Amino acid sequence: MLGHWAALLPLPLPACPSPIDAASLGTWALQFTPRVALLEDSVVAEVSGCARLFGGMELLHQQVHAGAQELGARVAWAPTATAAVAVARHGAGPFGGDGFRGPLAQILDRLPLHAIAAVGQHQATLARVGCRTLGDVRMLPRGGLSRRFDKALLVALDQAYGLRPEAHAWLALPETFHARLELMSRVETAPALLFGARRLLVQMAGWLAARRLGATAFTLRWCHDVMRAKDAGTGGELTVRTAQPMQNVEHFSRLLAEHLAKVQLLAPAGDLELLASEVAPAIEESRSLLPETLRRGADTDLALERIQARLGLDCVQRPVLCADHRLEWMQRWQNAPARRRPTEPPCTLPLPTWVLDEPLRLIERDHRPHYQGPLQLLLGPDRIEGGWWHRSGSGAEARALNVQRDYWLALSPHAGVLWVFQQRLARDQTAWFLHGFFG
Repeated sequence: MLGHWAALLPLPLPACPSPIDAASLGTWALQFTPRVALLEDSVVAEVSGCARLFGGMELLHQQVHAGAQELGARVAWAPTATAAVAVARHGAGPFGGDGFRGPLAQILDRLPLHAIAAVGQHQATLARVGCRTLGDVRMLPRGGLSRRFDKALLVALDQAYGLRPEAHAWLALPETFHARLELMSRVETAPALLFGARRLLVQMAGWLAARRLGATAFTLRWCHDVMRAKDAGTGGELTVRTAQPMQNVEHFSRLLAEHLAKVQLLAPAGDLELLASEVAPAIEESRSLLPETLRRGADTDLALERIQARLGLDCVQRPVLCADHRLEWMQRWQNAPARRRPTEPPCTLPLPTWVLDEPLRLIERDHRPHYQGPLQLLLGPDRIEGGWWHRSGSGAEARALNVQRDYWLALSPHAGVLWVFQQRLARDQTAWFLHGFFG
């Protein structure tokens, strides 16, 4: 019956310039637990079964408080959902927003009547009989309360104090993410949109975490104010892409800031929309005993993305493996991040560390290839054929890049292990070529 409940109460104006609705707040809370429900004007979440997944209840409290603060919501904790909402509505007091700092009855007894909605709607009548707090109401005879007021008052009191079980309709996680935010004032410069967009990014990160997904692209749209010029249009949009599925709000914000710095608004903006355009399964990280400071690969990727967002797509290129048998075309350079990892090219022999731009034809003596001495063939042959579909140039100068080769691992007395091949079906060009070195 008792658990560990969090209540998230959206802050109204003027405490929060752009209040968030309870449904969006509930979607964000689903990243912590599937037991999330709407209760009156608040969101309640039972987290006792999920705390260990976040490193314990204390760390979970910190994450919920940090996210709720960015979204413009107040958080309170209590053993029951109704009590948590009551504490959230009246967070001030000796116990603050924590209903676990003392006995539950002692905490609730000090709260005013409006802390529980079913009691607060009878506040005028209860005040005439001298009731100012929930404790005063509990001291009244239950029989008289049930006859004088409706059943909901006693039910809400019993549920808040843990004397009666609560039933909730759990929220379902939406299949797609789409959030909207109305700005409190017109924004005339694109970089200033980041303040409101960050709140939407926090919501998107919560949705991604709940679905165990990462965003590879998200779209920010803005609607121009109604007092715009006729040629300004209704609004604009900006799509930001990442190299790998991510849930990191800080990185999303940095990338978006770099893109917004190059955007000029045609008219002041009054509304924002955020969509998770492309998502993919998140890359789960195992809990390693190695310090996080020793794993710098992810930091390099994030830095390259920021440079690419600032300087342009063509200024940063990445090597990408391709599913091709031919050694020259197993790798290519591209400026856009790879969407999915291609299958590794099938090859039965080890591939060389260094590859020549153009294969070097070797001399032969007694039908044996030489490179700094006679070569000893170690492994092979590995036959590679294909590329008839690949042509370079255009028009009459176009030539096919088809290859027919037998590759070998060869040992040179002075150059070490080499990657060599022999042309097949090439008439007088049937010869040996050096294509790579093993470093």
